[in-house]
Amino acid sequence: MIRTVILQQKEERDMLLKYDYIDRYFDENVEDYLNSNLIKLITGPRRAGKSVFALQMLKAKKFAYLNFDDDLLLKHFDENIVMQLLLEIYPNFNYLLLDEIQNLPEWELWVAKLYRRGINLIITGSNSKFLSNEIATSLTGRFIQINILPFSYVEVIAFHNIPVLYETPAEKAVLLQQLAEIVKYGSFPEILKSRNLTRNYLSALYDSILLKDITKRFRVRNTNELYSLSNYLLTNYCNPFSVNQLAKELNIGSVHTAQKFCNYLTEPFLYFYLPRYNNKLKKMKKAPQKIYVVDNGFVVAQSFELSENRGRLLENLVFVELLRRGYNTQQTLFYYHTRNDKEVDFVCRDMNKATALIQVAYDLQNTKTYKREVFSLIEASEELNCNNLLLLTWDEEKVVVENGITIIIKPIWKWLLNI
Repeated sequence: MIRTVILQQKEERDMLLKYDYIDRYFDENVEDYLNSNLIKLITGPRRAGKSVFALQMLKAKKFAYLNFDDDLLLKHFDENIVMQLLLEIYPNFNYLLLDEIQNLPEWELWVAKLYRRGINLIITGSNSKFLSNEIATSLTGRFIQINILPFSYVEVIAFHNIPVLYETPAEKAVLLQQLAEIVKYGSFPEILKSRNLTRNYLSALYDSILLKDITKRFRVRNTNELYSLSNYLLTNYCNPFSVNQLAKELNIGSVHTAQKFCNYLTEPFLYFYLPRYNNKLKKMKKAPQKIYVVDNGFVVAQSFELSENRGRLLENLVFVELLRRGYNTQQTLFYYHTRNDKEVDFVCRDMNKATALIQVAYDLQNTKTYKREVFSLIEASEELNCNNLLLLTWDEEKVVVENGITIIIKPIWKWLLNI
């Protein structure tokens, strides 16, 4: 049985290698990455393109392949038999790709054993937990990591062969139209060619994440509470929340259960929680966190927004782009409330110093909106001693000076394209 499974997976691998995939942007030299004797760890949400990225790297290489999103492989898995069969089916392979490895119980022990044997490993996973606990415990210092998220604006523009440097209003309109589609429908690879499939595709993906990556993995009994909490978070994306508030509003059995479910929902990269910046760690931990979702399309797919909130959708898009640029919600990315309770969307930090303050607003035509966004940045700038102030809008561009402080107002599409 196990031989048949591995042979079938080889056929699937060979078929996948024939497809013409969209290139993903990767800052490092692929050869240097592959030739490293460290474990290559590729993580991110389901269907974001982790496996494709791995296949693109290995396309011209001799590599063996196991996909652990396969119940038959998991049911009949025996590490000794599997290795023997891999050597027979993939003679003289140089790399071993282990796809969705988190589905294999105690996978980290087996991976550590393979590593000690000198096998060059590339592994993918859709669960952030296996980055923290399992890898930190068993594989410390033995891996390098790359996160794959849904397509960036740059990648979408490249996919559609749209020139970044426009010369006419019509060319600029094309750029803005693509951004509008990403803001509303998201950028998972499968829906870039067929936007009309967005709702059905992402609704099914959302259910699959909750069912396979959370309910099944953690043996959640009260699935109604889990789904209710997830739907609440999706409805309230970009808003602050506290676990106590969740437990009370959703009538969840206990604060402990609410906290546990919140933790579960971050593991498959569905939600992210952004802490409020404070130099005092205790106060930071007690303050409400803000909710962000990995892709805007989930909001539309689940129909949790009665009227389109363009400002929040843009803010969520900026958050995910900051993750792509290497910021993380544990050390380098926060939101901020001033002493007068004015909010700044994002504080970028390096070591113990704020290096940039970023505010997001759809437009600034309303005087009240302009004053709120600009003077929140100014107040935060004075409190955090940071003069790198950026206000991202849909399509406004200028430099303003208020109270002697300079603020750059920039279209979000230019910021996303780094122009």
